[in-house]
Amino acid sequence: MIDKAPRHRAIARSLGLGGLALAGALLLAGCGGATPTTFDLSAPSGFGRVGGASTLAVARPTTVQALDSDRVIVKDSSGALSFVGGAQWADTVPALVQTRLIQTFENAGRIAAVASPDQRVTPTAQLLTDIRSFNIEAGSGTAVVEITAKIVGDSTGRIQRARLFTARVPAGAVDGAGATQALNQALSQVLIEIVRWAR
Repeated sequence: MIDKAPRHRAIARSLGLGGLALAGALLLAGCGGATPTTFDLSAPSGFGRVGGASTLAVARPTTVQALDSDRVIVKDSSGALSFVGGAQWADTVPALVQTRLIQTFENAGRIAAVASPDQRVTPTAQLLTDIRSFNIEAGSGTAVVEITAKIVGDSTGRIQRARLFTARVPAGAVDGAGATQALNQALSQVLIEIVRWAR
């Protein structure tokens, strides 16, 4: 009769080592910190109706690589960037800004005349934007949003108008709730100005 005890002991040792490895992996995962709180940006409304005859395509904003993320960014006086711990946006900043900008146009009564480029519309013009700043200033604790906007003729590619929009809102405490609320307020000011300017 063949003795199976050595084989069983080998399997038991293997399972024991696997269990230790799994426990170690779970421990390391737990050391990664708590899941960050997710914050969103809102589209302002109630600021009046804005007319306009053009069909406008709102392109996804361009920006530098550091701002093309879901992190809440803090910038010090030297230009060095850091992140607000335990906080993140619901999507990357350019994606959120594009969505909320389109919704702001819709809230102003231009639902049928505004769309993103991937929708099946034939625009008469495009709105191109670039996010220059979307961060908290460390020294002053101020939320800064700077966005350049250009109206481009869709058939000619010629820039018809261009402007820089800026808003600054005190953030108070530079934590997840304070920073994101101030940035949301600053963005709302900029979005309203862009919609009124682009009418």
